[in-house]
Amino acid sequence: MTTRAPSYAPSYAHGTSGTPLLGETIGAHFDRTVARWGDRPALIARQQDVRWSWRQLAEKVDAFAAGLLALGLSPGDRIGIWSPNNAEWVVTQFATAKAGLILVNINPAYRLAELEYALNKVGCKAIVTATSFKTSDYIGMLTTLAPELATSSPGNLHCSRLPELRLVIQIGPEPAPGTLAFEQIYDHRSTVEHASLAEIALRLQFDDPINIQFTSGTTGQPKGATLTHHNILNNGFLIGERMRYTEADKVCIPVPLYHCFGMVIGNLACLTHGSTMVLPGEGFDPLATLSTVADERCTSLYGVPTMFIAELDHPEFASFDLSSLRTGVMAGSPCPVEVMRRCIRDMNLSEMTIAYGMTETSPVSTQTLIGDSLEKQTETVGCAHPHVEIKIVDAEGRIVPRGSTGEFCTRGYSVMLGYWNDAERTTEAVDRHGWMHTGDLATMDADGYCNIVGRIKDMVIRGGENIYPREIEEFLYRHPAILDVQVFGVPDPRYGEELCAWIKVRAGATLSPEDVKSFCQGQIAHYKIPRHIRLVDEFPMTVTGKVQKFIMRQQMSDELARSATRTA
Repeated sequence: MTTRAPSYAPSYAHGTSGTPLLGETIGAHFDRTVARWGDRPALIARQQDVRWSWRQLAEKVDAFAAGLLALGLSPGDRIGIWSPNNAEWVVTQFATAKAGLILVNINPAYRLAELEYALNKVGCKAIVTATSFKTSDYIGMLTTLAPELATSSPGNLHCSRLPELRLVIQIGPEPAPGTLAFEQIYDHRSTVEHASLAEIALRLQFDDPINIQFTSGTTGQPKGATLTHHNILNNGFLIGERMRYTEADKVCIPVPLYHCFGMVIGNLACLTHGSTMVLPGEGFDPLATLSTVADERCTSLYGVPTMFIAELDHPEFASFDLSSLRTGVMAGSPCPVEVMRRCIRDMNLSEMTIAYGMTETSPVSTQTLIGDSLEKQTETVGCAHPHVEIKIVDAEGRIVPRGSTGEFCTRGYSVMLGYWNDAERTTEAVDRHGWMHTGDLATMDADGYCNIVGRIKDMVIRGGENIYPREIEEFLYRHPAILDVQVFGVPDPRYGEELCAWIKVRAGATLSPEDVKSFCQGQIAHYKIPRHIRLVDEFPMTVTGKVQKFIMRQQMSDELARSATRTA
């Protein structure tokens, strides 16, 4: 916690702490957790009727890790996981860490173009994939990209579009041609591979990369933020410390595991405290979440504000006993005051915390403290995390006085190694002094608490999902009828923001908003498809020829507001 400073003090703070960082790998810490709390519940996956103790989970993890080694994977190899939340995701996370494999998180909403890019960017040698989920036919998409699967022996794929990929592991009872069922991997282990695991554990270092998560960029394709054991194990540990987790806590995790929110704030916070990971379903469902909290007597609940709103407003909300709850994390976008009041009053979340961060910082840099005022909980994103430095700087990189607006920067153990195979963009994000430049505009008060007031990068946050318009623009440029396109965010009562695209059509071509959405379907994630599309002749420009997105945003916001008034 930071100490109060006079208002003229610089916007710099560091999280002092008497709690030392963990100097070990995830696998080593996993073994210590099992030794200490082996018979206590580790994982509950409601939709699968899974209820494993830490010792039972360890048996699965070790067997799966040994099986991956037996199939020819080696420490440092990249293995993707493309799946909604399930027990297999958790097993894969810990098994890859023990085997020294770099887990590559692939958004379950990704479609063909995004999947192909992600697998090839980091050179995935294997992928663990779900069969399907909602409208996503994962096996169908993989076979579209790799038709060679149909005639390949499992583990020996040779595909022109995915040249590094050799092994496809399918979650589900009946593997498609060329794939191995997830359960089969356990059977590939032998005493030789188990001995290899022990030898690998001695060689692995906590500064080794162990996880790659894709973050969209303001220009170009997504970047693979590369995180170490030290990054994410300690961030999970210190998040749990701030919420006072013990082995008695049960943490309801309705947020996606592919994101840091699920796998770090969720799974690793539990691992480091012997707490129970509770998955209410494959994807977020307010009724399933409420039912899980009540039935399992969960003590902690996670979500973005829209998730808590959906739970609070559910018609059956009053029928659930939520008295077991005490704490949790709300993150992803600002929390409205009334929503926090309702969480405290109606969900018993008297010790709820607000967290802020980004994938590149493992993710949390600031978090509110248990006991903070409602004002701090709703008007700030907390103070510096333990062992983390934060500062707010102007455009020239100079620290601004407290209360002034500038760019939020952070430095410490939590900053990523860099973007995978992208030294140029790594240098743009992390300066020579080790400061991660977030692109977010913030202020710091006299107590060291920060408030995020805007974004330098033109990012859109839709229901907790970060979307960078440039990525969508570059995809839409592929359409032969599109001459020019500008994508930006507009206010939305449900998701906070929605995407809007203004499009200039090529002379002689015809295009409708429906055509644009059809072009996006199956190629980019559903949440990246612009909801509002306008076909225009010109964009508002400055005299120097710079597009003025803020004018477009204001015009669309006014138009949508008028439309909502007419239909109210």
